[in-house]
Amino acid sequence: MNDTHVTPVRRALLSVSDKTGLEDFARSLSDAGVELLSTGGTARALSAAGLAVTEVADHTGFPEIMGGRVKTLHPRIHGGILGRRDEDAEAMTEHGIDAIDLVVVNLYPFRETVSRPDVTRAEAIENIDIGGPAMVRAAAKNQADVGVVTDPGDYSTVAAAVAAGGLDAATRRRLATKAFRHTAAYDGAIAAWLTEQETEAGDDGDALPERLETGFERVLALRYGENPHQRAAFYAAADAPANTVTRARVRQGKALSFNNIADADTALECVKQFEEPACVIVKHANPCGVAIGTDVAAAYEGAYATDPVSAFGGIIAVNRALDAALAKTLIERQFIEVLLAPSVDADALEVFAAKPNVRVLETGTLEGMAGGLDYRGVAGGLLVQERDTLLMANDGLRAATRTGPDAATERDLLFAWQVCKSVKSNAIVYARDGATVGVGAGQMSRVNSARIAIDKAADAGIPTAGSVIASDAFIPFRDVLDVAAGAGVKAVIQPGGSMRDDEVIAAAEELGIIMVFTGMRHFRH
Repeated sequence: MNDTHVTPVRRALLSVSDKTGLEDFARSLSDAGVELLSTGGTARALSAAGLAVTEVADHTGFPEIMGGRVKTLHPRIHGGILGRRDEDAEAMTEHGIDAIDLVVVNLYPFRETVSRPDVTRAEAIENIDIGGPAMVRAAAKNQADVGVVTDPGDYSTVAAAVAAGGLDAATRRRLATKAFRHTAAYDGAIAAWLTEQETEAGDDGDALPERLETGFERVLALRYGENPHQRAAFYAAADAPANTVTRARVRQGKALSFNNIADADTALECVKQFEEPACVIVKHANPCGVAIGTDVAAAYEGAYATDPVSAFGGIIAVNRALDAALAKTLIERQFIEVLLAPSVDADALEVFAAKPNVRVLETGTLEGMAGGLDYRGVAGGLLVQERDTLLMANDGLRAATRTGPDAATERDLLFAWQVCKSVKSNAIVYARDGATVGVGAGQMSRVNSARIAIDKAADAGIPTAGSVIASDAFIPFRDVLDVAAGAGVKAVIQPGGSMRDDEVIAAAEELGIIMVFTGMRHFRH
């Protein structure tokens, strides 16, 4: 194909829900001698702006019917878009079909409509566009002769090209490709919402359907991925909850990186679990320090104390508003990549302004871990699962040893268990008095995680005596308990379910360690 072949634009059809930049764009087309066709609200907006516009109903000779459901589905519209300018010219002349050289359409706001908490099913269904996608697809198919614009961001480029004589083939191909992506994402969002509705209603809908329609939209082009040689971008789900990294508001700082976003998600989802003021510090995908306290300043002190070395360059999340006093402590004490909080006081932002590279994100009110689906890529495919938002089996904690925990010990066990959910497997977390003592993460052997956590505690000068431990999956041998007993651990929380549970329970009794089962494991790979 000759990329320099230019097709002039003599007639354009405009029908948009998002009217951003519409008036200036339409005026530029009109000034270039382009006849404007339009429908409904778009036509009224153009007329109000003083532009000459022909209503589609006048062009087709057929009125809009059924409350506007049928207006552009007519041969004089689709023939004008789909007609090949060479071989279909005779048919177009015979049936009085005028060529439409440019289609400017963006679709009914389905995503925005279904994101409202009060939306009804009938309202959602009515916001499924029919004529719009049909016109977009028709124009994109006939890209040899027709241009199609679905993104207001392309208005200025297209307007300049039209004024200079028309659209070249390369531009038409680019716009057509973008248009098909636009309609695919639109249909994906509809399919995903309908699937969700059927599943919530308890019907035969499948939360993990045979064909996955994700409906993700790129929100951020990243400098690179995990490593500088990897290209990357950040995509948001259409129904992403407000209190997530995806929807967080960036208040200051350098552009977020791939690793920043991944670690920020871990920190935020971990800190959401706690009702008390809490702080989570994450480094390389794992919490290196977590604590609760009377306020978030006290919680930060406890989290930082666990592993000051790893905290350097970490991601910090708190679950309360961040004030200037804590902001000052943070920037004076350590290097921070990202800070997340439900809100950041104005005077705290003034403090952070002295460190303009620190990325400060406001999440809004935190309301528990994000549900929905979790996606992980593999070569040539995608693993999909429900997000791990549960804590333990329905029957709750069960004492496996003859002696169960007292109230204070149970609080520490539950705290350690909540932290453990966010640590890479094999995970062992030591905790005491609402703060982590040591974290062992990502080891091939569970006993190695137990030893690493002790080494971490020793490096930080934190005694392990009187602490508790959490194991993300069952403890298959007594070796973990022997290591823990040597560190002075008094209790352990684990899922249970090993073939050797009886042996491990007997070892706990022998070592004087209280053991409780949760009935639910939390692998995190």
